[in-house]
Amino acid sequence: MGPPFFTHQKLESCVDSYDVTVEEDLGEIQLIKIEKRKYWYQDDWYLKYITVKTPVGDYLEFPCYRWITDEKEVVLRDGRAKLPRDDKTQILKQHRRKELESRQKMYRWKEWHPGFPLSIDAHCHSELPRDIQFDNEKGIDFILNYTKAMENLYVNRFMHMFQSSWSDFADFERIFVRISNTISEYVMQHWREDFMFGYQFLNGCNPVLIRRCTEIPKKLPVTMDMVECSLERNLTLEEEVKQGNIFIVDYELLDGVDANKTDPCTIQYLAAPICLLYKNLEKKIVPIAIQLGQKPGPDNPIFLPSDATYDWLLAKIWVRSSDFHIHQTVTHLLRTHLVSEVFSIAMFRQLPAVHPLFKLLVPHMRFTIAINTKAREQLICECGLFDKANATGGGGHVQMVQKAMKDLTYSSLCFPEEIKAKGMDSKEDIPYYYYRDDGIKVWEAIKSFAEDVIHIYYESDEVVCEDVELQAFVKDIYVYGMRGVKASGFPKMIRTRETLAEYLTVIMFTTSAQHAAVNFGQYDWCSWIPNAPPTMRCPPPTEKGTVTIEQIVESLPDRGRSCWHLGAVWALSQFQDKELFLGMYPDEHFVEKPVKEAMAKFRKNLDEIVSTITERNKNKKLPYYYLSPDRIPNSVAV
Repeated sequence: MGPPFFTHQKLESCVDSYDVTVEEDLGEIQLIKIEKRKYWYQDDWYLKYITVKTPVGDYLEFPCYRWITDEKEVVLRDGRAKLPRDDKTQILKQHRRKELESRQKMYRWKEWHPGFPLSIDAHCHSELPRDIQFDNEKGIDFILNYTKAMENLYVNRFMHMFQSSWSDFADFERIFVRISNTISEYVMQHWREDFMFGYQFLNGCNPVLIRRCTEIPKKLPVTMDMVECSLERNLTLEEEVKQGNIFIVDYELLDGVDANKTDPCTIQYLAAPICLLYKNLEKKIVPIAIQLGQKPGPDNPIFLPSDATYDWLLAKIWVRSSDFHIHQTVTHLLRTHLVSEVFSIAMFRQLPAVHPLFKLLVPHMRFTIAINTKAREQLICECGLFDKANATGGGGHVQMVQKAMKDLTYSSLCFPEEIKAKGMDSKEDIPYYYYRDDGIKVWEAIKSFAEDVIHIYYESDEVVCEDVELQAFVKDIYVYGMRGVKASGFPKMIRTRETLAEYLTVIMFTTSAQHAAVNFGQYDWCSWIPNAPPTMRCPPPTEKGTVTIEQIVESLPDRGRSCWHLGAVWALSQFQDKELFLGMYPDEHFVEKPVKEAMAKFRKNLDEIVSTITERNKNKKLPYYYLSPDRIPNSVAV
């Protein structure tokens, strides 16, 4: 029996390896048990893997990638992935069962708010299982990070004037930090232009709401007279709709949501606008009509590009503010963070470490439960940071998630399907939708990788049906994550390899690409505050012809809220230290050659996508890079 090698990592993050030689013949090794002596001080250590050299010179890998703590021994199996049906001996079956039993005690579901997807049963980060905590809790302390961000951005000097207004738009520039050549500076220069307003629906940080308008809704009584001067094809509005040139964004979800009342000195307001857009002859998307409330009437006018300059500008600012709220709470929090946590908890509860799907998915779950727990502790809790600058703070964001749950369907998480459902799939028709183009490429690459891995372990659909652990995983997501709501369209079980490939793609795409697309552009698009006001301090206008520049500045966030907002969007747009991007799997959970080959092919596909995107972005004033695989972290960790 040759020496096993231990590789482990201490807290100070120095890495040591140990050799242990065993003289007598141990026979075939089924399991390795490891425990450490308890010392007086806390000396948890992180064990990466154990390699065993057998008498005949073979090497066996026993991956661990877990913390060894005082309380318990850890029992490891060798690194070959096995489905439940592959385990023939009692000892292996029992090991598998015991691992899941202990994980199910550690990873418990809990309802944070009625109607939300369930989350982890832990009040704070330190209560989480050791294996899923951040290595360094300081790195994810939102209060610390926001404060640090405000220092870095030199905005602290405005905080003593917390509730005072800025004097004009130029005044906003005083807190706006120019980080050379960024999109944010371009936004500051062009934010008033209709082209810039329309472009953000396609490629800003919330590129998920725009849809083709198939008929003008009754609640938006737009007439041909109103929009005639915006149309360029000598067609009626109806004809333009028929030809597919009209698009719509409806913020109906915000209707009836309570505005933030946590600060009695500043009344805050919300609106629920409807915005009509037009594809002009250059195939650019521009706004042609905005109604700021859902119910038509004399006190809810339809604002038009032909109106007085400040009337139209304020209407657009209200849309941008509404877009910010939906982005933060629905697109970002619910549809990436909370959904990814559901996938993560279900994986830990139902898939043992030896399962090929655990090995495939675990890199995409890194730190997600931890970041969400920290957010519930500091950010989106009662009196949390979110309340400081946001009109949907103080409970509005909770109402929004509850309302948005009805639209959280399985098909809406299938990227190509969702794009098609919105009528936004034609490249020829809508040529400048880079979010769609890059997203579909990344979706295809992930799907192809998932299919390769599935075909290694599941030789038929029958094997998929028989995999009890996979079925329990899928059921957990449906019952607890989606609250057993049939209309969600989430499958209760999976019967074919094809469906399994799509299901795994949904998980891997949501936790990596979708989150990247809607998270890392926040500083670019939201740091110029008039382009993404987190709150409005005056109600939406109820008549035309009265808006002045002074009124607009009075409506926009005050100095203090502007500073908090800036700190937030900057901090949220930063990558983690030692970030792992799509296709990077340094922890070798898989040992089999065919999977290593599938990973290499995946990386090659991703590299090609990076080259295509880099080439397209060359010399672009507004490059689109959020879905470039070298900028897509594997998991939701910020």
